[in-house]
Amino acid sequence: MRSETHLVDARLAPARIGTEPLVGARVVCRPAASAEERAQHFAIRHKVFVEEQSVFTGSDRDSHDEEESVVRLLGFCDGVVAGSVRLFDLDPVAGVWQGDRLAVLPAYRLRGVGAPLVQCAVAAAAVHGGRLMKAHIQLGNVSFFERLGWTRGGEPELYAGLVHQPMNIALPTTSEGAGVLDRFAAGVSV
Repeated sequence: MRSETHLVDARLAPARIGTEPLVGARVVCRPAASAEERAQHFAIRHKVFVEEQSVFTGSDRDSHDEEESVVRLLGFCDGVVAGSVRLFDLDPVAGVWQGDRLAVLPAYRLRGVGAPLVQCAVAAAAVHGGRLMKAHIQLGNVSFFERLGWTRGGEPELYAGLVHQPMNIALPTTSEGAGVLDRFAAGVSV
């Protein structure tokens, strides 16, 4: 049962520590469906990974971004594009997928966008025949992913010039994944 949406202005809310969403945000997650949405996907990544975090210089794009099979998801908060994530097939025979470039704009980090984006990515990989998803997680975000069911997959390692924790999650069935995608495409209130 979906609760009624009550808008909360994040600028007026008290500062919070952790990943609790502000009550009342409506979050929609779905694949980038147009050239404009694909540009928004790249713009969010650039803002977070190049401008804010300085993980990359100039651009965070790589060879995966040229592949048509890459799934690019957007997260909308109360109708505004607020986050993005991409995923791609690492090993089609074994059903292993990679999730990466999860980026949520600073103004939306406490509005509940990150978890649905991760859950949507997991579901999308399952719908595409995946059985396992891997990711390299910045150390400050490990507990967030653990709360979403991910487990550590070895020792921390350098990835994109920073220490990251390899993490894994077993994917749901194709039909379970499709149900999750439908739920997030319709929007959830947090």
